[in-house]
Amino acid sequence: MELRQLQYSIQIALEKNFSRAAEKLHVAQPSLSQQIAKLEKELNVKLFDRNTNAVELTHAGTVFVEKAHKVMDLIEQMKNEMEDISQTRKGKLIIGSLPITGSHILPQVLPVFQQNYPGIEIVLIEESSTNLEILTAQGQTDISLLSLPMQESSLTYYPVMEEEIILTVPPKHHLNTKLHHQKNEIDIIDLKDEPFVILKKGQGFRHITIDLCEQAGFTPNIAFESSNIETVQSLVAAGMGIAFVPYMVTQTKWSHFTPIHLKLKHNPKRTLVIAHQKGRYLSKAAEAFIDTMMKVMN
Repeated sequence: MELRQLQYSIQIALEKNFSRAAEKLHVAQPSLSQQIAKLEKELNVKLFDRNTNAVELTHAGTVFVEKAHKVMDLIEQMKNEMEDISQTRKGKLIIGSLPITGSHILPQVLPVFQQNYPGIEIVLIEESSTNLEILTAQGQTDISLLSLPMQESSLTYYPVMEEEIILTVPPKHHLNTKLHHQKNEIDIIDLKDEPFVILKKGQGFRHITIDLCEQAGFTPNIAFESSNIETVQSLVAAGMGIAFVPYMVTQTKWSHFTPIHLKLKHNPKRTLVIAHQKGRYLSKAAEAFIDTMMKVMN
């Protein structure tokens, strides 16, 4: 068994197509097919079901590719550790981020980090909360910027900051008038009959919205869903409902629609963290990035 056979298997499982996998791997398709056939013969199991439409993993193939991911990840960790031992300041750091937080936090942190560590190549991966947790648990990111609570028990984390959660409403909404007259904060229970605009499933802030409502004693009436927090804001501004948003989003300047941002009673917050796989070797580059983020954000 050869390492390239592990790489080939992983890529075929990802692409579900031999031609596309060969193109991504920069090898000829006949050579790729020969290596997989050789591997299957050595293992005495069939790894892939080939048909005219797609290539699917067999049960044995699913187990093999899962193990192959772990082997390749261990090799990458070993390389990182050896680079650290040799005290090199070169290398690559794969950082996962949520689109909401990444667009506001990373522009503050990355310039400082690259100024101090110009030899470190940064690769950014933006995904939904659910997908990013899975990628991080599989070791496909070195570290990831996430928010609590996390679903993956195989992850550990360092708290970065707490951020207030704000209510956003249309400009002429009655809650805006109520707040103006009473000069206080909005109680979440007062929102039980309001239509909500929230993020789609798989987004961490969707869970926060639903949890806050359920803690207040009701299930939110979901009028619209979007995968983009800025679309959520625009829909609110257009009068399609109300929404909870992170404080950092309220700092965005709007050219056409202007939603109103109101404080909530008890000032609920979300916790942003830097997460990585438990037991995974944390490179000096990753440690330096975490240290840089802590200093910049605090």
